[in-house]
Amino acid sequence: MKQIIQNYRTGELTVEELPPPALRPGGVLVRTAYTLISAGTERATVETAQSSLIGKARERPDLVRQVIDTFKREGLRSTYEKVKARLNQIKPLGYSASGVVIEVGSRVTEFQVGDLVACAGTGYASHAEINFIPKNLCSKLPQGVSLESACYTTVGAIALQGVRQSDVRLGEVVVVIGLGLVGQITVQILKAAGCRVMGIDIDPSACELAKRSGADAVASDGASARELCRSFSEGRGADSILVTAGTKSSEPVELAGDLARDRARVVVVGLVGMDVPRNLYYAKELELRLSRSYGPGRYDPEYEEKGNDYPIGYVRWTEKRNMEAFLRLISEGRVNTELLTTHRFQIERASEAYDLIMGRKGERYCGVVLEYADAEPKATDAIRTHRAKTVEADELGVGFIGAGNFARGMLLPLVRRLPKVRLTGLATATGVSARNTAEQFGFNFSTTDYEQVLDAKDTHSIFIATRHDSHARLAAEALRRGKSVFVEKPLAITEEDLREVVRAARESSGLLMVGYNRRFAPIAKEIKDRLGDRSTPMTIVYRVNAGQLPEDHWSLDPAEGGGRVIGEVCHFIDFIQYMTGSLTAQVSAERVAQNKSAGFADDSCAITLRMRDGSIASIVYAASGDASVAKEHIEIFCDRAIATIDDFKGGRFIRGGKQIKLGGSIQDKGHAAEISAFFESARGRADAPISLESLIATSLTSFAIVECLKGGSGAAIDIGTVLG
Repeated sequence: MKQIIQNYRTGELTVEELPPPALRPGGVLVRTAYTLISAGTERATVETAQSSLIGKARERPDLVRQVIDTFKREGLRSTYEKVKARLNQIKPLGYSASGVVIEVGSRVTEFQVGDLVACAGTGYASHAEINFIPKNLCSKLPQGVSLESACYTTVGAIALQGVRQSDVRLGEVVVVIGLGLVGQITVQILKAAGCRVMGIDIDPSACELAKRSGADAVASDGASARELCRSFSEGRGADSILVTAGTKSSEPVELAGDLARDRARVVVVGLVGMDVPRNLYYAKELELRLSRSYGPGRYDPEYEEKGNDYPIGYVRWTEKRNMEAFLRLISEGRVNTELLTTHRFQIERASEAYDLIMGRKGERYCGVVLEYADAEPKATDAIRTHRAKTVEADELGVGFIGAGNFARGMLLPLVRRLPKVRLTGLATATGVSARNTAEQFGFNFSTTDYEQVLDAKDTHSIFIATRHDSHARLAAEALRRGKSVFVEKPLAITEEDLREVVRAARESSGLLMVGYNRRFAPIAKEIKDRLGDRSTPMTIVYRVNAGQLPEDHWSLDPAEGGGRVIGEVCHFIDFIQYMTGSLTAQVSAERVAQNKSAGFADDSCAITLRMRDGSIASIVYAASGDASVAKEHIEIFCDRAIATIDDFKGGRFIRGGKQIKLGGSIQDKGHAAEISAFFESARGRADAPISLESLIATSLTSFAIVECLKGGSGAAIDIGTVLG
């Protein structure tokens, strides 16, 4: 299918053939008819991508700080790979579309194939021939609303949410500052609400269009606006002012304060400077409000991605209900989008559309609509990136399912550097991600249908780097096809899933490996070798300064991520099993008391493991610490010796009063050695790097910890419950 993409590093904008997105539960596939270019937002996005590295850094100082922290922690090479992976991404554009439903996912009952719909959402309602849309970002068209008018719905919902935030009343005087696309729609909505509307914009042609949209009065400069507002409001000042302009200057906010009556409402909808003149706003006791995109539900993954609606008795107007309300305004003739459309382009001519909004054509514009042909690409299409290489003797074909930040920044750079390894197929949920990663790392083909990767005859090993809830299922499917599987941790998030993948592993000729990398760190191997002749059990203290995650982070969702114990503490369980050479026998755990005022999910807990060989280990997992302190510190006591590891950068081994320095100054958590070990075993040259029994024990231990943290007592670990 055709889709508009932009290379974030070079800023180049093109129309490319990409795999259509995969159908997922909770949403629908939509064949696009029209998309609307949101000129202000998309112009800013394009400008950022086309800026220099210094310009990008100025726009995102938060990312610069992340790069510096990564360099301090992991060194130059790892940081370079991660930054390069991020800069080489291609980005989708667009977030307001309309089209026809062509496929319906599970857990969706309100849509059927053939429904005409309006679609919203960055990363969803893109400028593409087919889009996957979650059900709460999709609305059916009322009778009489054309697909072209419906492509305005997202931008219309943004304007409508601004009006709702202004809390206007029938007959009130309302000023709209900034008469671009959102401003024009705002004018029309305010007139439909029975308000007297004044518009302000420095562009006289925008003022003229606002008159046609229904504005009662317009002004094109600050001085005339102040005078006009006095007469228009009979000397009282405006009841509400909506700032829909786009500028880094704070002048619109300052002007709003001048035009407002006492105790008026100022609503900021557009991206403007926010240096608020305190004295002015204080003297009039003005109420300053911000309008967040297209309504409640925005930026909430529970609402947007998982389809959990808010009860109407508590949240009357969600983003979807705002979309529906805007569509009704069109159907009733209260909003006229045809008045606003100044340009139409076929998708193939998208570059001309962006030249227009970037000011390269010197033409006036307002609504810029992209049109799509009535062709329906197959959802299983794969895109070949280059001619397949000849298979060499002993060469392994490697496929990837999933290509998130960790896969692109860590796994793929390491895999690509290894000899006699050929990257075959890549599957991700979206065509943009698949194409982007495939081109960057040299895969033979990219797709959104993971079964194409599993079924490829020249693929011998599969890397699974998706979200946690799909790990076990995908690993089992790959193993049943006889593939060797490297699955990122965790192996499973439920005991039922664990049984499924273990059953597949026992019946398969392929190898099962989980990405527990710390056991492969050079410093870990050196300590194990030094304690190899031990005669007593070990005592291990593993302190983790885990850091904070927002409460809505996907990994905290029990159904999708499994939580941080299952998703991350499994690393430390595996390390302890490696170091002791034993499996967990007994576990107990206690969590820190929860405090809602913390503002984040405090996952802090203390865990005690008793191993089969008599060793004991304590894992102190703290989420409330200072991020400047190293993440992991380990102390191992055994046979009158002490070994320490400081964040896998360095450490010490002390025995008989003599101290030996371990490691170096660069962090090495074992990722490279882990992948090399996997390939050696997949070629049949070595035993499995981690035994199946150890993989089972790690998962069962993490499950038992979760139950203990819920208030349960200590639990015994019996891998026989899974092995049968």
